[in-house]
This record gives sequence, structure tokens and C-alpha cells, in this order.
Amino acid sequence: MRFVSTNSTRTHEYPSFYSLLSQLIITPCFFIFLLFPLSSISSFHVIFTFASTPTIAISKVEQDKEALALLTWKANLDNQTQVLLSSWFGRNSCHHWFGVACHRSGSVSDLNLQSCGLKGTLQHLNFSSLPNLLTLNLSNNSLHGTIPTNIGNISKLITILDLGSNHFTGVIPEQLGFLTSLRVLSLPSNNFRGSILPFIGNLKNLTILNLYENELSGSIPQEIGLLRSLNELDLGINSLIGPITPSIGNLRNLTTLYLFTNKLSGSIPQEIGLLRSLNYLALSFNNLTGPIPHSIGNLRNLTTLYLAANKLSGSIPQEIGLLRSLNELDLGINSLIGPITPSIGNLKNLTTLILHTNKLSGSIPQEIGLLRSLNYLVLSFNNLTGPIPHSIGNLRNLTTLYLAANKLSGSIPQEIGLLR
Repeated sequence: MRFVSTNSTRTHEYPSFYSLLSQLIITPCFFIFLLFPLSSISSFHVIFTFASTPTIAISKVEQDKEALALLTWKANLDNQTQVLLSSWFGRNSCHHWFGVACHRSGSVSDLNLQSCGLKGTLQHLNFSSLPNLLTLNLSNNSLHGTIPTNIGNISKLITILDLGSNHFTGVIPEQLGFLTSLRVLSLPSNNFRGSILPFIGNLKNLTILNLYENELSGSIPQEIGLLRSLNELDLGINSLIGPITPSIGNLRNLTTLYLFTNKLSGSIPQEIGLLRSLNYLALSFNNLTGPIPHSIGNLRNLTTLYLAANKLSGSIPQEIGLLRSLNELDLGINSLIGPITPSIGNLKNLTTLILHTNKLSGSIPQEIGLLRSLNYLVLSFNNLTGPIPHSIGNLRNLTTLYLAANKLSGSIPQEIGLLR
């Protein structure tokens, strides 16, 4: 997922478990155009999942029912997609059907058609006829329409539901709350609207919840705090409003929290400091106000902190210097005042420091010269005074240095010539 930094000369690539998901799940369309002419194409993609349930062979009637459900769906997709799924024929969906994996029992366990160019809807897929499905991955296709409410009838065993990067519309159906075994719910880059409903709190086994880049509105429900197994929460690039719910502090296993590019307001809750496993925290491009909480200093595993383009006020807390794992710090485009805390010199792993367009005052601290890993230093558009410190010459890895639109005085230090 791309995110534009407040430094307009570059973009940040937000790391995401969602981007790794495709490496963990088989992607059957990867070789399709190379292998399609071969009669054996689909056998390459069929695997058998030796899951603990079910292990007893299912009846012929049940097997026929699964095959009929998939064949009916295929028949209602566009012609090109039907050609793609030409291996889907007969009455045994576990017999060399492209993108289909099965339990030892002969029941369908996985339907994985990621990045296959599918066109059509889900309206004719009878979810209740797939009672042992563990994975449904239809991401990165051209599917459209709404998610049918009968998706709640899909297998109660399902652990991965990935419909990301399609053209789905409408609301996220509350019937998804019945799928209590889900570990991954990934619906990003669609056109979903409406609120995130409280049903989300039923999905207590979730480790990944990705809803970014939709048209979601309303507030973040407090029930999100019930998802105590969550590792990644990405709600970025929506139109969410209201405060960041303090219940988010319950998510002690969270490593990634992306809420950027919404319309969130209020202060950053002190409870954010309870998320001691966090690696990535991105709250940029909202309407957040008030100070940066001192509890931010508890996040000792943080590598990325983006709070840019809000309405934050007060000074930069000295506790920021406790974040010794930090690689990127962007506090640009806020209303921060006071000096740049000298404790920033503790951040020896920092490659990016962006503080531009605030109301910072005082001198540039000599400790800035301790940040020898820095590539980007952007302090423009503040009220900084005094000389450019000679220690700037220590920053031999610097590729970008912006100090414009301040009240700096004195001469340009000759050490600037060391920044080759």
C-alpha cells in the first residue's frame, strides 16, 4: 500500500501483512497463461489438505452438492472466466479442478482464485454448499456487486476470507459476524460504504483485519477492542470520523495499526501506549488534536511513526527519545511548538526525520549529528533560530536536507561539504 509522505519528493511504502498474505496462500493463476494449453494444467494446482476435520470420506451426495455449487457459480460468470475455469466439469470438484483444494475426506477445503481476472458477482455462489471450506481467496480480480448476506452460511470452519482488490460495493454484511473461526478478514481496495458494525467484535480469533481503501464512514466501534488476538489492523484511506476508541488499548498483540487518511478527530488516546508490540503506527492525514501523549515512549518496538498532517499541538515529548528502534518519524504539518527535544539524538537507527510545517522554535540541537543513519532530514517551515550546527557534517548518509523557511542565522558551516 502506498502512502504519500509529507515530504512531497518521496513516497512511503507501508509494510502490511496483507501484502505477505499472497505468499502464504497458493496463488493458482500465477502460471495460468503459460500452462493453460496443457491438458494437465489444473492438476498442478489441486492439493489435498490433511486437516483434522473432516477425515471421514463425505458421501457422493455431498460431493455432488459441492460440485453443483461451484458449477452454478461458474455458469453465471463472464465467458472469459468460464474459459479460465474449463477444468471445472463433472461431479467431483476434487478431481483436477483449477484453484480447488480438498480435505483427505474429498470435501472442498480451499477455493483460491487470486489474481485470475475473474469477472462477475458472488450472487450465484451457494455458500451453504461448501460446509468444510477453510480458505476463500478471490482477491485481485474484477468481481463486483454486493457481498450476499448468505455468506454467513459458509463453513463455520473458515479461517481466511480475502476479497480484496475487487469492485465490490454496498455495505459489509453483518452476517460475517457468524464466521467466528476467521483469522484473516481482508476486504481492502473495494467500494464498500457504511459503518464498521459492532458484529466485528464477534470475530475474536482474528489476527488480521484489513478494510483499507474503501468508502467506510461512521466511527471506529469500541467492539474493535474485543479482538485481542489481532496482529494487524488497517482501516486507512476511508472516511471514518470521531475519536480513536480507547478500547484499542486492549489489542496487546498488535504490531501494525494504520488509521491514516480518514477524518478522525479528538486526541490520540493515552491507551495507545499499552500497545507495546507495535512496529508500525500511522495516524497521518486526519483531524487529530491535542498533544502527542507521553505514553508514546512505551512503544519500544516501534520502527515507523507517522503522525503527519493533523492538528497536533504542544511540544515534542522527550519520551520520543526512548523509541530506539525507530527508522522513520514524520510529525510534519501540525501545530507543534517549542524546541526539538535533544533526546531525539538517541534515535540512532533513524533514516527519516520529518518535522516540517510546524511552529517549532529554538535552535537545531547539536544531538542531530548523532543520527548517522539519516537519509532524509526535513525541518522546513518552522521558527527555528540560531546557527546550523557543525555536527550536521556527521550525517554522511544524508541524501535530502531541507532547512528552508526558518529564522536560522550565522554562516553555512563548512562541514556541509562532508555530506557527499
